[in-house]
Amino acid sequence: MRRSPVFLITVLCFGFAFFYIPILSMMVYSFNGSRLATVWGGFSTKWYVSLLSNKQVIAAALLSFKIAVVSATFATILGTMAGFALSRFRKFRGRTLFSGLVTAPLIMPEVITGISMLMFFILTANWIGWPGARGFSTITLAHITFSMVFVTTIVQARLGQADRAIEEAAMDLGSRPWQVLWDVTLPTAFTAILSGWLLAFTISLDDVVITSFTTGPGSTTLPLLIWSKVKLGVTPDINALATITVVVVGIGVALAGWVMHRAEKRRLADERMAFSSND
Repeated sequence: MRRSPVFLITVLCFGFAFFYIPILSMMVYSFNGSRLATVWGGFSTKWYVSLLSNKQVIAAALLSFKIAVVSATFATILGTMAGFALSRFRKFRGRTLFSGLVTAPLIMPEVITGISMLMFFILTANWIGWPGARGFSTITLAHITFSMVFVTTIVQARLGQADRAIEEAAMDLGSRPWQVLWDVTLPTAFTAILSGWLLAFTISLDDVVITSFTTGPGSTTLPLLIWSKVKLGVTPDINALATITVVVVGIGVALAGWVMHRAEKRRLADERMAFSSND
């Protein structure tokens, strides 16, 4: 049975409305002058002013962004290496085991991952004295562990779709393997690498479950701070904090999309130029 375009457009609009209207409502009520989050008391920006003077919120936000940047960077490096190995080396000893270990955190419940990371840090602290206290380093390592899986999946899928003939042509023209990797393979996978970094950054920035198992006193991230405040009831300052987070992430995604679009256009132009010069 064929669905009419009107029906499909209606379902699509309903889906977008169901997802975005609550976010827009939260952003509107972040300018609420009342102390009650659901009662409009007039337009006001006092909650944003109070956030800028709240040292606890600023410290939590800086810690979260620092952890997200570091974990996303290392997860991208490791995930790109794993994705390259899985896509370019079809047969090697232990490939099945390696693939299973890489993808295991993807299907593992976050609670199990958090508990296992907590037990690991407790055991290493007893054996070698590290970590002395759970905080930035333990949270970052835990985030790298589960976010690199997404980078690996994205990079592996992109390299699997890439035309191997371009790499083989570069090898035939005298390029060494590392030159092919730097000049051909990495530019081809650049958009996937950047997408993986953004995804790892976002996952790290808003994680609560695993962070709650691997953090310690004095290392409260922004999601944990919001979670602790929401337990006492949603207030307009939480709406303001969430609005700032949405705006910052939205700007970052828009800039990344623009960069990926330009990089993809440049790559396609270079490919057309290369094929035309060969002809």
